[in-house]
Amino acid sequence: MTEIARLILGLREAGWSAEKINNFLIYIESGNDLYKPGPDSRDKN
Repeated sequence: MTEIARLILGLREAGWSAEKINNFLIYIESGNDLYKPGPDSRDKN
């Protein structure tokens, strides 16, 4: 549990929204590409 909490806190510090974090965790567990994170709009420079 400690590792998961650190992961979530780290993603929050990186500016991820709660929805994006949830979708990422679903992607990790399920492998469903529907939840795979994509590049942020700010990453498209």
